[in-house]
Amino acid sequence: MSRVTVSIDPHVHSEGSYDGHEPVELILEHAAEIGLDAVVITDHDVIRESKRAAEIASEYGLIGIPGVEVSTAHGHLLAIGVDRMPPRGRSYAETVRWIRDRGGVAVVPHPFQRSRHGVRQRNIPTPGPDDGDAAAGDAPASGSDPADDADPEPKPAAAVAEVDAVEVFNAWLFTGYRNRRARRFAAEQGYPGVAASDAHHLRYVGRAFTELDVEGRESAAEVTADDVLAAIRRGTTTVEGRRAPIRMAAKHYVGAAGRRSAYYARTGAARGARATERTTRDAFTAAKVAALQSIHRTRRLLSWFA
Repeated sequence: MSRVTVSIDPHVHSEGSYDGHEPVELILEHAAEIGLDAVVITDHDVIRESKRAAEIASEYGLIGIPGVEVSTAHGHLLAIGVDRMPPRGRSYAETVRWIRDRGGVAVVPHPFQRSRHGVRQRNIPTPGPDDGDAAAGDAPASGSDPADDADPEPKPAAAVAEVDAVEVFNAWLFTGYRNRRARRFAAEQGYPGVAASDAHHLRYVGRAFTELDVEGRESAAEVTADDVLAAIRRGTTTVEGRRAPIRMAAKHYVGAAGRRSAYYARTGAARGARATERTTRDAFTAAKVAALQSIHRTRRLLSWFA
């Protein structure tokens, strides 16, 4: 049987997200230039720009796949392959079920990192040891307060909607500990692992990505969004990336700057001016933080001699 490998970055934020910076056209252009076959725009709790990116992806030679990063009661969750916004604030298990019922895949992003709204291990729905007990995600962790768990009653196995994959490599984690823990958890539970950049700026798109083996296709041009979703479910995934720039580094940093300038030259001065203002504001904030940190360190040093 024929088979082709495609590279996707399944976790990227655009200017449609409250913390994103780039328009989807520029993200798609950059993704195509650095050799990706697909990029999934997963803005926070909004799906408009992701749907638009999926509609125009073919113009850039990319596979169009919509998605969103939804805020659940227990942490963030990637809904990939859905064209509607999942309900916010529901339990992890309920949100996973909603996504899967609509043909999408549910992926756990940056798990266990609470500072970035990562889900706790006990809240990830998994079958119990007898496949008929309560989901492991709903069972109290050792030493935890049972009052923290929403439903202590056992559930039938049919009611447990497991996640489809775990983000075992997120390029924005500052140390490798959480990534290693996510990798161990995915291996223990038999979940496919994916890698993603979690990019909020253009130059980081594709810094980590997932390679998928798609069966029954001769070339990447023949691969559809449904093929990608099926490959994630089957677990034919390979993670690529590291917290330092990967093999596309030169194209990332040099190419991104050039493409950004060219894009804003094409789309008009007004948009370029807004981008410049945003960049200046970000640089000012970074400089302010650095200055405050320097003052703090200096005061601590002087206190030693006081």
